[in-house]
Amino acid sequence: MGADGGTIPKRCELVKKKKKVEKLDKSVRNATKWKNCQLSQQPLKKPIIACRYGRLYNKETVIEAILTKTIANYAVASHIKGLKDFKELRLKENKDFKGEEVKGDEYLDINQASFIIDVFDAQFQSEYLCPVTSLPMNGINSFVVNWKCGCVFSEKALQEVKSDRCHGCSGPWDPQESVVLNPSDELLDQYKKRIFDERAEKKIKKKIDESKSNLHKSNNETKAIVSCHTKELDNSNRKRVDKSKDAMKKVEKRKAVSDIQLDPTKSDAYKKLFTTCEEAKNKPSQHWVTYNPLYY
Repeated sequence: MGADGGTIPKRCELVKKKKKVEKLDKSVRNATKWKNCQLSQQPLKKPIIACRYGRLYNKETVIEAILTKTIANYAVASHIKGLKDFKELRLKENKDFKGEEVKGDEYLDINQASFIIDVFDAQFQSEYLCPVTSLPMNGINSFVVNWKCGCVFSEKALQEVKSDRCHGCSGPWDPQESVVLNPSDELLDQYKKRIFDERAEKKIKKKIDESKSNLHKSNNETKAIVSCHTKELDNSNRKRVDKSKDAMKKVEKRKAVSDIQLDPTKSDAYKKLFTTCEEAKNKPSQHWVTYNPLYY
């Protein structure tokens, strides 16, 4: 069986197959992540920051979104609540990086093969390098940021030069506090789970501290109330004691005033006129016949 002109059709021309899903190369897929801000999709420019998920942003864009309270509207940055949720990166610049822009006084023939090669190479060029291995930060190699100081270097540097100090500034280095830039989906899920657990733990700790502070305040209030009551009781008891003392003094004073013999203002001659004096008490009593009832 043939077609016009005596040609024989091939099987691939008659039988339609399912189209295969084109898989993008890793470097091409990650190119925008390493060159553009994840929030504004503008080219990255210093100062550059990274979040706890390893995403790259322009610092000015993120701060502006935080101040205007619009950062929650972006899914890629909704987890950023404040300055503690991102770190400014300390990057080593690539001196040989020319960029992709063509100067106005430069002529390039796009039909030349050399131009096509240069454009292809520019896609894999990077403005920043690893300070240890000089690997370009273009998405092909994996890079890590030390969250304590913000230094950025490749994972290959960690494998080749094992140390407990930071490869960028010789400061402290803890693998648990490092973040891989633009991580894989599995690693990104781990970061999300870790941040969720940290925030949940902080909330629980905050509630415990608030309950302790409230308990402490209530204890202080009860102590203050008890101390006020005790002071009032002490004052009332003191007043009662003072009143009783005053009453005793008044009684003694009355006794002193009522008893002529104890009155210091009276003379002895005056006191002897009364039967309450010592001489009158010691005087022998008279006979009943001669007793004068009017004798005092």
